[in-house]
Amino acid sequence: MEVALFSLAAAGALAGGVGVVASRLPVRNVLSLLLVLVCVAVLYLLLAAPFIAVLQVIVYAGAIVVLFLFVVMLLHVRSGEPPPDRLRGQRPLSVLLVASLLAALAAVVRAGPAAPAPAPEDFGTAQAVGRVLFTTYLLAFEVASVILLAGIVAAVVLGRPARPAAGRGEERR
Repeated sequence: MEVALFSLAAAGALAGGVGVVASRLPVRNVLSLLLVLVCVAVLYLLLAAPFIAVLQVIVYAGAIVVLFLFVVMLLHVRSGEPPPDRLRGQRPLSVLLVASLLAALAAVVRAGPAAPAPAPEDFGTAQAVGRVLFTTYLLAFEVASVILLAGIVAAVVLGRPARPAAGRGEERR
């Protein structure tokens, strides 16, 4: 049963990833991303990490995807617009990259599975995530919070309506 659920979730994540990259419509890109994030949450559940799975759904699938949809709708992206021009040499470079990634994947599959290390007893719990987040990754956590704060301040500044400039001889109110 677990293998079948894993296979479905992995196939869904791969299909969603292809949809994110292949679709030309921004709304479909975001919905494909939502599929990827939900499938990754299912994979976390299979790893016996329910707290991380719930965080995946709430934070990423809930907040981030809604934010992306809001931005797409705000920008009024129309589906009839022609795609932007491609860079010269983009197609051969992408084919080379995909071929090298497939060759690396084939080499890993041929090598066989490595013996997995046993997971700690408290793997995926809120206490374990909090302990690692605020000890080992404290600096990265604080840097991410400063970057998010700068983004929020920039969004507020850019979103403010422009004040009309007072010309010569006009009264300032």
